[in-house]
Amino acid sequence: MANYTGFPLIDLHPSPADLAAVVLAGLARCPKQLPAWLLYNSEGSALFDQICLQPEYTLTSTELELLHKHAAKLCKYLPAGGLVLEFGAGSAEKVGPLLDVLADPAYIAIDINANHLQTAGARLQACYPHVPMLGICADFSGSFDLANLNVSDLDKSDLDEGGLDESDLNEKQLHLSELFSRPRLGFFPGSSLGNFEPEEAIGFLRQLRQLLGPKGLLLIGIDQPKQRTLLEAAYNDAAGVSAAFASNLLLRLQRDLKAEFDPAGFSYLAQWQEKEQRIAMALVSREPQRMLLLGEEIFFAAGEQLITEYSYKYSPEAFQNLAARAGWQGLERCCDATDGYSLHLLG
Repeated sequence: MANYTGFPLIDLHPSPADLAAVVLAGLARCPKQLPAWLLYNSEGSALFDQICLQPEYTLTSTELELLHKHAAKLCKYLPAGGLVLEFGAGSAEKVGPLLDVLADPAYIAIDINANHLQTAGARLQACYPHVPMLGICADFSGSFDLANLNVSDLDKSDLDEGGLDESDLNEKQLHLSELFSRPRLGFFPGSSLGNFEPEEAIGFLRQLRQLLGPKGLLLIGIDQPKQRTLLEAAYNDAAGVSAAFASNLLLRLQRDLKAEFDPAGFSYLAQWQEKEQRIAMALVSREPQRMLLLGEEIFFAAGEQLITEYSYKYSPEAFQNLAARAGWQGLERCCDATDGYSLHLLG
């Protein structure tokens, strides 16, 4: 059995020009809204890890408990030699129970933050040295085709580290080809599908259907509607970590795009919207103010919201209907004792 070291990384992160275009387009919307992946730079990823430890935010611990309890039942559908593709891997702390029960697995972690992904992947590889692994830094809500990836996409530091020659590159290309040829299990934990508008969620699930193939499987975590006070507390913890996470987006605009404005002019709000069945998280302008960004003037009225992300909640029936519209069929559902959170296996 081969032992793998290191954690090769393919970096497809949007360019600074793409980042600028995304931000300007979001600030031109009504209401103003930026994509949730912008929250996850190095500082944002670290803050989100802290959110997951807050007592009000029970989603992570609940999901981990379900994975440990039901991994064997959920993974029986995937043949030996399966490839687990995790979307939004973050710290890669949830895939372990799946790797523990799968026979001869391989693993690809996809996340928007290259540094966070590299650290998490190296740590995971050390725990599972027999499992071939690969990281892909990308906006996973965008489209990319595994078949089109090759060693020229690998992070140059990964290539340069060992003074790789042509035979090494050929070996790496064979490694990528072998990974991509395996049966596929998509893994999308954390109820991150809730960040998409419902029609966008259907489109993304269709994209996963195509990426994972006609025989591919998808294991996805979905948070469900519950008492308003519980939901609002989960996304606005008493320690203020959720507020710092959202506010870090403003600091990123200043640092990465040289935006000129006062971040202290915004407060944080997390509000349950019953009609839409979602939590809306926003930065609220305390007073009329102007932001200067890339030569553009963006004006905020007092009380105007900049939406940082939504988190839609779906009952089991509502989610199954959503998935069916994207071409998926439910195979298994596991839930916690309160039936407030579910892991759905789709095929």
